[in-house]
This record gives sequence, structure tokens and C-alpha cells, in this order.
Amino acid sequence: MANDEVRIMRDQGQTVTNHGRDIAGRVALLAGCAALLGWIGLPDVAVAQESAPAAPTAYRDLPYIGSRNLVWIIAQLHLLLAGFVLGVPIFAWLCEIVGWKSGDKRYDKLAKEFTKLLTSSYATTALFGGILLFLLIGFYPKLMAYLTDIFFPSFLVYCCLFLVETATLYLYWYGWDAMAEGSGKKFHIFLGFLLNVFAFFIMIVPNSWATFQSSPVVLAEGSDFARAWAATWNPTWWPVNIHRLIANVVLGGYICGAYAGIRYLSAKSTEERYHYDWMGYVGNFIGVFGLLPLPFAGYWLMREIYQYNQQMGITLMGGFLSWLFILQAMLIGVLFLGSNYYFWLGITHRIPGSETQYRKPIMAMLIILLLCLGVWMTPHSLVASLEEAQKMGGTHHPLLGVFGVMSAKMTVSNLMVLVTFMSFIMYWRAGKQDTAGWAKAAKALMGGVLGLAAIAVIILGVWGYFVPAIIRINYFSTSQVGIVIFVMLTITPLTALLLKSAKTTTEMVWGRMPPRAGYALVLNAVMVILLMTLMGYARSSSRVHWHIYGVMRDSSQYAFSPALGYAAALMALNTFLFCMLVAFIFWVATMGDKAKAAASAKGAPEAGHIPAMAGGSQALDGPAGDVSEGNRPV
Repeated sequence: MANDEVRIMRDQGQTVTNHGRDIAGRVALLAGCAALLGWIGLPDVAVAQESAPAAPTAYRDLPYIGSRNLVWIIAQLHLLLAGFVLGVPIFAWLCEIVGWKSGDKRYDKLAKEFTKLLTSSYATTALFGGILLFLLIGFYPKLMAYLTDIFFPSFLVYCCLFLVETATLYLYWYGWDAMAEGSGKKFHIFLGFLLNVFAFFIMIVPNSWATFQSSPVVLAEGSDFARAWAATWNPTWWPVNIHRLIANVVLGGYICGAYAGIRYLSAKSTEERYHYDWMGYVGNFIGVFGLLPLPFAGYWLMREIYQYNQQMGITLMGGFLSWLFILQAMLIGVLFLGSNYYFWLGITHRIPGSETQYRKPIMAMLIILLLCLGVWMTPHSLVASLEEAQKMGGTHHPLLGVFGVMSAKMTVSNLMVLVTFMSFIMYWRAGKQDTAGWAKAAKALMGGVLGLAAIAVIILGVWGYFVPAIIRINYFSTSQVGIVIFVMLTITPLTALLLKSAKTTTEMVWGRMPPRAGYALVLNAVMVILLMTLMGYARSSSRVHWHIYGVMRDSSQYAFSPALGYAAALMALNTFLFCMLVAFIFWVATMGDKAKAAASAKGAPEAGHIPAMAGGSQALDGPAGDVSEGNRPV
């Protein structure tokens, strides 16, 4: 048995060995075939790799400067120029209407001078818009392809609007003298109306592209028009439209004021000082007129952002961007102070003998404004060392910490608006004596409304500390805004009715403002420009690492929010570049005036000998030597 078992085991082992050899041989054969096929097929694979389409380029960059920085600068300059170009036609048109209704040619001349600044800036605005478009297509092709796919119908609408806006502007500017009288003037005013209508739609169409990135509404199905319309009507579109419309008026007014201030400082004749003093007053008036409701529009925008996405709102108002609102408070505070200061200078220098009469009210308003500004610019948490934080018991100051919350800031901002409004009313009434029999009752009513409004705003502000945030935001803050608007809507028409029958006791004298008035106008313009650059950065940075919030992530090397110091440096650079650009445009625009002044100094030239500017008028642009006391606007 043992020999048989050994033999059987030997035979089985031999069989296994033979099977192993067969398997190994087959594997070797397969490997050889695979190698051969691989060798034969290798060129085909290589060819296939070469012929495969390359992945589309998502980003391009620019050495040293960086694509994001370049787009930031060009976009900011384009937006500031666009704000000026879209804001100026509003009050130029209103000045023309006033001149037409009152028959005072000075208003017509002022409207034409505003429009001259507009025509000089229009081409530059379009130029920067074209540069911005090319840069966006080059640096962000993937993002632009996505936006084009959604907004293509609105691109066509925008092109059409731009064509009709340009044609209307040409007719409005070049037809100024040809349509100066009769039915021609009515048609010219209608052209001004159309100009503003087209300008408004030119503003809101691109706003839809920008707001879509922050609060997108995306339809997966539907026609191109339905998708574009849904994306356009996103939650922050109309708040931004209203906010930008008012901000454009403010920007245009203060820049025109700065232009007048510089011309006033360099004026060499009494007539020039008179004209540019008056123009500076109008520019500052328009700026303040827009500045008063601007905080309310900003509050509405922030409220909509919170409602759309609470995290985005917290990033803006409670995250690292919240420090921007301290800077914003400082800039707005300086703007309020500068505007009021210009009003106060006007009262004390244009109205002889009024300095003593208005000194106490001016001092009271100055103190209130400074106190409000101090509260507004107090941060909620302080930047403190460990030792300082231990002494305070945390990053919140035990006393000043209560001023760092929104309830306090809403209260003081409304009070500053009220004070500025009263400063304007005081300037409006200066040098007048009421003659109406109901004047005493009306003044008592206005005083009561103002006092009760201030008390109500303060009570709601203090009460806001003891209620939930949702009640404070939805009811208390909106009530404060409503109270201030009610004051404006009540006191303004009452004052206008009183002044209709009032007697002028002291004639306003133009051209007597000190040089610091011109500097104040320039300061106001710089503050507005800084404010717009600041808030543009805040709104864009609230998207953090998203091109389109929640839809398309930023995967470039710039997928982070710039540090505040870095951003502040670029904001300052943008402000400087814009001021230089505007100064150059205005310098070019006034070359014709200098040529006319030089020709006038040599003698009375014949008509047509002066190289007139495009659209220039011999009748309106001539020397203002016929200014008489009785014709001076007040």
C-alpha cells in the first residue's frame, strides 16, 4: 500500500507540474500578444491623445499686476465715470426746466455747462467700458461664457439702449441753441426727459448682471428670455437700482460742486466768482438733496441681503468686512460735516449781518453732529492687546461697547440727517421775513414736528436694545426712517409756502465766499468717491470665494477676499486715478472757455472768429458782464 500511495502521489505531482507549465506558457503567450498589440497600437494612442480637445481655459493672469487687480481698477473707474454720466443729466434737465419756466437764462446756462461736462465724460466712460469687457473676456472666459449664456437677450437690449442714448445725447447737446425758443425749447426739454429715461435703463440692465452674482436666480429650463428675466429679477436688483440712482445724483452733484469750487478759486473776475459761487451752491445743494435719502436706500439694500442669505449679511455687517462700516461712518460723517460747513459759510458770508444771528444754532448743530459721528464710528469690538482685553473684561468696552451696535448707529445716522435737513432749511430761510398771517402757527408746528421726531427716534433707538433683533430690524429701524421722511415731507412744503409770501430783508450776495468754501466742495467730492469705492469692495467681497454666490465657485489663485489694508490702498489708488481723470476731462472741456476769454480780453471779436467748442453758444457762453443785482438768483 505504501509503494502504491507513493506512486500515485508522484503521478499527481507530475500532473500538477504539467498544468502549471501549461498555464505559465499561456500567460506568457498572452503577455507577448498584449505587448505586441500594445507596441502596434501605441502610435494610435499617441495620435488619439494629440487629437483630443484641450480643456477650456478658465482663467488667465497678468504678471506683476495680477488680473484681479487690473479688473478691479478698470471696473471701478468705469463705474465712477458711469455714475457721473448718469447722474448729471438729471439735474441738468431740472435746471433747464427751471430756467424755461422762470425765464432766467442763468439756469439755462448752468444746465448747459453741466451738460458740457457730461459730453466730455461720455466717450471716456464708454472707452473704459470697452476695456473692461475685453479684460473680463480674456481673464475670466469661463465665467463670461456662463453669464453670456444666461443674459444674452439683455445684451441685445443694452446695445439698443446705448445706441438711442447716444443719439439722444447728440441731439440734446448739439441742438441746444437751435431749439432755444418756443416749441423748439419744449422739444429740447422732451429730449432731456428721454435722455434720463434711457440713462436709467442703461443703469439697471448692467445692475442685473452684477446683482445676479450676489443673489442668483437660476432656471434650469425655459426659453432664453425666461431664464434671462428670472436672473434679472433677482432679490437685490431693485434695492441696488434705487441705491445707485440716488448715489449717482450725489456723485454728480458733488463733482459739479468741486468743479465750481476749483473754478471759483482760480477766478480772476467778479463775474466768474459770482457765477462759480452760485454753481458751487447748486452742486452742494444737489449733493445734499441726494445724500439725505441715501442712508435709507442703503438700509433697504442691506435688509434684502439679510433676507436673501443671512450668512452673507453676517459676513458684511458682523464678519471681517464689518470694519469697513466704521470707515464708512467716518467718511459719511466728514461728508455731512463738509456739506453743513458749506451751508454755514454761505449764511455768514453771503448774507451780510447774519453771522451773529446764526452763531448759536450753528454751534448747537455742530456739537450734535460731532457727538453723533463719535457714536457712529465706535466699533462693537475693539482691537486690543491681551492685557487691555483682560482689563476691559473682553473685547467689548464696558461703556463704549453699547454704542457699537446697530440700534445706536441707526439712531445717530437719522439724527444727522435731521440736523443736515434743518441746516438746509435754515439756509433757505435766511434773509427772509415771514408776512403770512399763519406764519407763527406754521413755525410752531414745524418746531413741534422736528422736536417730537427727534425724541421718537431716540426712544426707538434705546428701546431697540431690549427687543429681539428681528423686531428691531423690521419695525423699529424702519419706523425711525419713516419718521425722518415724514419730517422732510412736512416741513419742506410748509417752508416753500411761507417763503412764497416772505419779504427779503437782506439780499444774498454771491462771490464773497472765502477760499475754504472751495476747498470744502473739493473735500466733499473726494469723500463721495472714497465712499463709492469702499462700498463697491464690500459688496463684491461679501461673495467671498464665489464668482456667482452658491452657483459658480472661484477656483483661481485669487479665490479669497483681499485684506482690509490691501483693499484700502487700492481704493485710495482708484480715487486718485479717478480724480486725475476727471481733472483732465474738465481741463479739456474748459479749453474753449479760456480761448474765448483770451479773445475777449484782446477786444470784442466778431462772431465766428472764436474757435467755438462743439455745441457752443455765442449768446450763452459770452462774458457774463450783464449780471445785475436784480437778476441774481436767490
